Amino acid sequence: MEIDGHTKLVGLIAHPAGHSKSPALHNTAFDAAKLNARFLAFDVEPDQLAAAVQAIRAFKMLGASVSMPFKQAVIPLLDHLDQTAKLVGAVNTIVNHDGSLTGYTTDGIGFVDSLADNQVDLTGTTMTLAGIGGAGTPIAIQAALTGVQTLNVFNINDPSVANAKHIVQVINDQTTCHATFYPLEDRDQFQAAIAESDIYADATGLGMGKLIDQTLVDDPTWFHPNMTVFDTVYAPATTKLMTVAQHAQVAHIINGQGMLHNQGAAAFKLWTGVPMP
Repeated sequence: MEIDGHTKLVGLIAHPAGHSKSPALHNTAFDAAKLNARFLAFDVEPDQLAAAVQAIRAFKMLGASVSMPFKQAVIPLLDHLDQTAKLVGAVNTIVNHDGSLTGYTTDGIGFVDSLADNQVDLTGTTMTLAGIGGAGTPIAIQAALTGVQTLNVFNINDPSVANAKHIVQVINDQTTCHATFYPLEDRDQFQAAIAESDIYADATGLGMGKLIDQTLVDDPTWFHPNMTVFDTVYAPATTKLMTVAQHAQVAHIINGQGMLHNQGAAAFKLWTGVPMP
């Protein structure tokens, strides 16, 4: 669709931003839905974040995507947060309602919808989650809100451990899910938790980039066939963790591509009011 005087804008606010696949995804979707809108990626310096958020209002943008390192820092600059964003304490989507900006987080929705696309129902399940940082936090919250009964959260003893313990407390206080924190260094407890789980989700980032040959689970006997193994990594398409799960003949082995697409689709609908084609 041609850009004209009525074209609406959506932007990515991130630093860096040049690697993002979001412009390709959303501009293709805008064209398919015959919507007069365009998505651009903006590499925003940290000291310019407030100005970037104000630009959403000034330019009457539909909204924005928010990526690292701004998912928490953007919150004080917004007018409202939805329930999940409040519980997560992070925002990845901003919607502009006539100058009033509301923050959402769609990462957890992307996780849940990706499971649903693979016929995996979370209701009443036991789930083990490794890593509760930028991806793991919304996964944990949304899983708890969607019906996971028991959630085992494992995290390494680094500065992120405080967030992990906080999120476990939030889940226990504000959802019907029972969550427990464990140190990831406790390998025996980690193995035992996976053995009792319907779903194992890895949100650590192992298996991509310089960590491409690494995985927390390298022994197929840790898994059982009647379970789901989910890796949030989307490139490469098959990670070392997924290969281990294949050797264990796990029923559902899922990478992060569906989560990426579905969180984008959820954001698209928030901005436009229509489903992503």
